[in-house]
Amino acid sequence: MGGLFGVVSTGDVVMDVYFGTDYHSHLGASKGGMAFWTQEGFCRSIHNIENVQFRARFEADLEGLKSNIGIGSISDTDPQPLTVRSQLGNYALGTVGRINNACQLADKAFKNPNVHLLEINKNRINQTELISVIIDCEDTFKDGLLAVQEKVEGSCSVLLMTPQGLYAGRDKFGRTPLKVGKKEEDDEKGKLKSSYCVTSESCTLTNLGYQMIYELGPGEIVYLSTDGLEKVSPPRKDMRMCAFLWVYYGYPASTYEGTNVEMMRYNCGAAMARRDKIEVDSVAGVPDSGLAHAIGYSNESKIPYCRPFVKYTPTWARSFTPQNQEVRSLVARMKLMPIPELIMGKRLLFCDDSIVRGTQMRETANLLYRCYAKEVHVRPACPPLLFRCPYLNFTITRSEMELAARRAIFDLEGGKMPDNIDSYCDPENEKYMAMVDYLGESMGFSSLVYQNIHDMVDAIGIGAEKLCTYCWNGKG
Repeated sequence: MGGLFGVVSTGDVVMDVYFGTDYHSHLGASKGGMAFWTQEGFCRSIHNIENVQFRARFEADLEGLKSNIGIGSISDTDPQPLTVRSQLGNYALGTVGRINNACQLADKAFKNPNVHLLEINKNRINQTELISVIIDCEDTFKDGLLAVQEKVEGSCSVLLMTPQGLYAGRDKFGRTPLKVGKKEEDDEKGKLKSSYCVTSESCTLTNLGYQMIYELGPGEIVYLSTDGLEKVSPPRKDMRMCAFLWVYYGYPASTYEGTNVEMMRYNCGAAMARRDKIEVDSVAGVPDSGLAHAIGYSNESKIPYCRPFVKYTPTWARSFTPQNQEVRSLVARMKLMPIPELIMGKRLLFCDDSIVRGTQMRETANLLYRCYAKEVHVRPACPPLLFRCPYLNFTITRSEMELAARRAIFDLEGGKMPDNIDSYCDPENEKYMAMVDYLGESMGFSSLVYQNIHDMVDAIGIGAEKLCTYCWNGKG
């Protein structure tokens, strides 16, 4: 997916941008970058952060650097932020989202003979550069950001830095969040320093001393300067925020649309427990995002919570998803370390955030049985994933047939996919139940019960009409 963070201040912002961007590292595992405006112009650095901490990559870049405005980005695809000089002026740009019609937009832009794209990687268009081209075809930054919202098929939230301030534009349907924070403090000379920040994740605010003052609505555009917040374009009516942010991608300390991630996961686990009649010895969560769901399940069911295995964080602190299946299986097996005394002869129930390809949970079950677990029951905190996300880079797969639930349908239908799979999306339908039973048996679980989609939506608590549930039922 990716995340954005930016600060404009009457004082120096370098360390705030450094730490604030780092606090988005859970949202992307490919590239990290920062850009600042200084007296000499732009200063920018971008590094590969695959399996390497953001801070370790960027610490040396900050020596001697001073600036009162800067932005940072974490990306799972393209290097960014990019710096641009155009007829609108100098600016730096970061984006979050997915552009499904990138080639069409580029071809349309090329009708202007002076337009070209430089940031090509493995024959792929850098979507952030493409967004800059769309913006530069308009007369103002506001018009450019509005054009992005109208032209992009998929989603795109934008953070744009000029030498004077920050423009922040949330995706047209608010699929990803953007929030504004403010702080006032004395600088090293005792002078009052006033700062405003824009962030994808509200968890960045507290430790950096900011108070959240505003949450952008869907499609809303604001401008931040040392004078404060200016509303450039009002929010739109319809919201389709990604429900997977609460279930998995969001950080536990973050809050979106008034619902905290950790609290949602407690409620989600509790809802699974209320529908479950299983008798087990203990409840556990698959680290890291499954832990809160398991705590919620345990608290509701009164079944003891335990940790029968732990994640080896010294070298597996970052999670990534290799494209190679053999490597994925190795990663799933190696990063978890069992505690045999809590496994041997036990009936165990595990909560995880989701089952995508099935690699992680299959390897986890095998690990537990090798440690002589008596039973392994699995409770994913969201329904079966049946569709590739067309709006964000969630559930990244080359093909929908990589999804475990899709493969189950293919097998159950005699080696073909039906034209319509709505029946497999309905938790009350016999075909849905057959699919779940097939998945549980094929992965070696003692039982498998997925979260009911209605309970998941209720656990989020902002209303089904404001959520995107495309991954589970094809309704975006």
